[in-house]
Amino acid sequence: MQSLGNRAEAQKILAQLRLLSNEKYVPPITSAMIYAGLGDKDQAFAWLEKAYTERSVWLLWLKVDPKFDSLRSDARFAEFVRRIGLPQ
Repeated sequence: MQSLGNRAEAQKILAQLRLLSNEKYVPPITSAMIYAGLGDKDQAFAWLEKAYTERSVWLLWLKVDPKFDSLRSDARFAEFVRRIGLPQ
């Protein structure tokens, strides 16, 4: 999702996920990945926070998942990784 290529399609998927979340559980990490791919770091970090609050097991792969490459240069990423207890 680093480069989704089709911003409109990504926005459509986000809207579908919001609707779906009214009916069933949608992991916040999914929205975080999409926002990271869109380059919307603030939203990506907001959704990562939600994933952390829910103790999402998917955060274990945060440092190696290429979907989050666009966030790695942001100081918030290193702080988040430290806070959730992943090795530096």
